[in-house]
Amino acid sequence: MYVYLAKRLSLMVLTLVVITLASYIIIRAAPGDPTRSDVLGDTLRTQTDGGGSRSPIAAQLRRDFYLDRNPFVGYTLWLRDVVWHGDLKRSIIVDPGTPTLTVVAQRALPTLKLSSLAVGLIYLLAIPLGIYCAVAHRSWGERTVTLVLFMLYSLPSFWVALLLLAFFSGDTFVNWFPAGGLAPDDEYGWGRSNWQILLETSRHYVLPVVCLTYASLAGLSRYARAGMIEVISQDFIRTARAKGLSEWHVIMKHALRNSLIPLVTIFAELLPGLIAGSIIVEYLFNIPGMGSLSLLALSSRDYPLMMVLFAAGAILTLVGILISDLLYVVVDPRISLE
Repeated sequence: MYVYLAKRLSLMVLTLVVITLASYIIIRAAPGDPTRSDVLGDTLRTQTDGGGSRSPIAAQLRRDFYLDRNPFVGYTLWLRDVVWHGDLKRSIIVDPGTPTLTVVAQRALPTLKLSSLAVGLIYLLAIPLGIYCAVAHRSWGERTVTLVLFMLYSLPSFWVALLLLAFFSGDTFVNWFPAGGLAPDDEYGWGRSNWQILLETSRHYVLPVVCLTYASLAGLSRYARAGMIEVISQDFIRTARAKGLSEWHVIMKHALRNSLIPLVTIFAELLPGLIAGSIIVEYLFNIPGMGSLSLLALSSRDYPLMMVLFAAGAILTLVGILISDLLYVVVDPRISLE
């Protein structure tokens, strides 16, 4: 077990280096850089006093962030600063002068809350729906559920978000849920019980979580259905039925555990995918999370912040894959990490 973990962690470090190298080369290959951005204002714009020399501040920034070096050399120096000095640089544009790790940490908690709730809700709904569709195979109920799920899968998230805001957060129809943010106003903290504050806070999560859930729910339930159909057609299920066990006991005790391997595999991609797909949702619901931060960093060419975000996404993916591999042993005892 420990030997396996040591090998996997070593491979994860090597993979992370390759991912960050590819990310650095790609963002450096794009035209322009932060010192040429209008976001910084006239101070760092190219001066046109005679020969059009660059601002001294801009030139210093280019040296500090190795933008005047070859991309491979620049990445090597960046990696050296991270490994040996723990220096992830400071944000250039999004939050000037603030360490990038601090900027990401401030934005990570709302996104992780949303994504965790969405992942839990997806699995909580997808597994029962998949079991029902497998047991009621080719029935009208199964066909109806399949039709509804495929319709949900085809709906773009920005359109669903706008519909939810129009129907449930405005004066036109009903105003059941807040239109943005994840926390109630300060006024709710005065003269109210903890349950009232918790209820008011939970109302902020309903619409964003729905937008992050419905599309993945459709796909995951189909995987659960396919896995269950494959398992219930095997000989050991027929043997369990021949012993006189109830259908509920056969499905929940013998078939369910053996059908979970595809769902465990998908877990490795689900959480990073939700975080990457939360850009539109966070923008429309005015949520200060990693999705909106990624959009701001990309649009402003904040290279240090972009590198930290790419590295965070890579780490989430690699950790998700490792957790999936460890869960294989729990789901199927025939699999051994040794």
